[in-house]
Amino acid sequence: MTYEEKSVSSKFSDEIRHRLGGETIAFCYQCGTCASSCPVAKVTDKYNPREIIKLSLLGARKEIVAGDTIWLCCSCYNCQERCPQEVEIADVIYTLRNIAIQEGNVPDIYVAFAEGISNEGRIVPVSKFAEKKREEYGLPPIKPANMDALRKILQATSFSKIQFKKGEAQ
Repeated sequence: MTYEEKSVSSKFSDEIRHRLGGETIAFCYQCGTCASSCPVAKVTDKYNPREIIKLSLLGARKEIVAGDTIWLCCSCYNCQERCPQEVEIADVIYTLRNIAIQEGNVPDIYVAFAEGISNEGRIVPVSKFAEKKREEYGLPPIKPANMDALRKILQATSFSKIQFKKGEAQ
């Protein structure tokens, strides 16, 4: 499929630029430093920060926001530290993720993480196995999360207002 056949929005790059974290996207001149610095791009062809920036600048909103590529970034900031144009690439990826979240495009694993944090204060519940091993090693039991404090944080950051829906994302 050629790029012309894809659904595009000419205002997408403007939308990104006007959001926190996306201000520097237009500085990119596609040198490829980000892709050559990215540990994820080295292990999978599914992720290429240079391609994400290019498609975003060209307005391929649906492909970027509805796809799963933006969720593969490991947030190591190698791309951002090495970019000769000082494009804040990892921050642009966060901006794209925020747009995706607002549109209900969140991978199920992140929905499960959000539910775990909201309900138990942990992404992964402490297993009986872990509790038993801690006891065997003479470690104290893991204290439960302070849910009152956590709820205040979630409220203050507007995290509690996000509507995560399983099965909505690609």
